[in-house]
Amino acid sequence: MDPLTSPLLKRPASHDADLTATDAEVAALVRLARARRAQSIAVGSGRTPHALATATLIGSAWERAGGTVLATITWPETAASWLRHASRFADAGPDLWVMTGPATGWAQMTRRLLWSTPWRPERTLATAAIGDPRTLALVGLVNLNGLTGTTAHGTAWRVEDDAFQYPVHTEEGS
Repeated sequence: MDPLTSPLLKRPASHDADLTATDAEVAALVRLARARRAQSIAVGSGRTPHALATATLIGSAWERAGGTVLATITWPETAASWLRHASRFADAGPDLWVMTGPATGWAQMTRRLLWSTPWRPERTLATAAIGDPRTLALVGLVNLNGLTGTTAHGTAWRVEDDAFQYPVHTEEGS
């Protein structure tokens, strides 16, 4: 992984969509987590209304599927530092992390996670809000290998070999 020169973005994203996950998207995230044999997750989200709603949908669906939500962590869209939030998220110790939220806050949080914690993108699932190549570019695809997510329609995507791969076929057929 090429080191980031700073955990902070130089400017906010110009495409900060605030999306609530669809039922198909949440179901696909649960299938992806189950395919990875996860028992526990930590859910991280921005603090916008749609990001918070998505975090709640994901946590509820995961618990209905028999899984455990170890933590739900939120982060601000703008801040002087994301270190406290990143540390709490990484320290939850789940089988998988799940992330959602608008581009700027997610990118700042992810850059801080990479810079300061043992968090790994290959142990992370993300929503359609994050699966925009412009959003992923804020962190750099080279830094996100293994990050997997779903579209609003429930189709899987992945960052692999420093490139955005869509669609991705999993063992579960998504």
